[in-house]
Amino acid sequence: MADIRIEGLHRRFGAVEAVDDVSLHIRHGELFTLLGPSGCGKTTLLRMVAGFTDPDQGSIHVGDRRIDRLPPHRRDTGMVFQNYAIFPNLTVAGNVAYGLKARRVPPPEIARRVAAALGLVVLDDHGERWPHQLSGGQLQRVALARALVIEPEVLLLDEPLSNLDARLRVEMRGEIRRLQQSLGITAIYVTHDQEEALAISDRVAVMRAGRLEQVGTPTEIYHRPATPFAAQFVGTVNLLQGTVVAREGARVRLRIEDQLLLVPAMVAPGSGLSIALRPENLRLLTPDAPCPEGWGSLSARIERVEFLGPLTRLEIAAGRLTLHVATTETVDMVRQGDAVTLAYDPARITVFAPP
Repeated sequence: MADIRIEGLHRRFGAVEAVDDVSLHIRHGELFTLLGPSGCGKTTLLRMVAGFTDPDQGSIHVGDRRIDRLPPHRRDTGMVFQNYAIFPNLTVAGNVAYGLKARRVPPPEIARRVAAALGLVVLDDHGERWPHQLSGGQLQRVALARALVIEPEVLLLDEPLSNLDARLRVEMRGEIRRLQQSLGITAIYVTHDQEEALAISDRVAVMRAGRLEQVGTPTEIYHRPATPFAAQFVGTVNLLQGTVVAREGARVRLRIEDQLLLVPAMVAPGSGLSIALRPENLRLLTPDAPCPEGWGSLSARIERVEFLGPLTRLEIAAGRLTLHVATTETVDMVRQGDAVTLAYDPARITVFAPP
């Protein structure tokens, strides 16, 4: 079983702690994504699993084997690099066969496995082509085939779609997910693209400054962020800070600027709180859709309107408080300068523990 256990991993570059005491358990057959901004340590962590960077401290196990002391070629991992790393002087088939030849696999077996790998990535008839004859998406498929042909226990992918255009990224991420699930292979996927991570992952680790901010399913990360950073990095969010002015049972009234919001919390008046409220959890009220029972409401004015196809994004001013709202209303129904009433369900507000 190719589960991966990372325990107490550290890596320092000069004065920078690139990976700072990271421990993870990645389950067999899981597509696990390391998500975070540039410089957060996600690629360094991946390269330590691959064997291209040595940890200063900690251990890495795949199944029952400790691999952090092994050279890369003995770790049974396949790597897909950000820049593809395709050899220009080899044909497509030659690129895919490279790892097998290095492992001294017999030629008939190489031919069989190369053909099977090219079939997996739908490049059956491209074996004799040269890299310069391929598109970016095809080059990415070659890189995938080369990683998979050695039949690794673990597939490692470092920003594999960052060089593709938006349409192709969506197509290729679906292909990667399809292959990973059909093969049942354990995969670690590195990206800074939040949509990519949410779309294909079984679980996600949000990283910041070398440490783990939160580990969870895409749904957990999005709807129940553990920290303000996780909330802000994954999706658009209204991240707000205020002071509790009154208790109302299991809720409090939180003063933010000149507004009072109803928030699910059990803290005393005078306490400071940070909250996160997703734009889609704010509703524009109309005469036909009054405020639901138990919800809070705010009087506001539309400051800006952005049409995004299936959604319209609004910037709304409620007194001195600025909020972002996502609505399915069309731009013909909401206009800059309109006075509106916003409703929100307090249960959908994420409250972070006081510092």
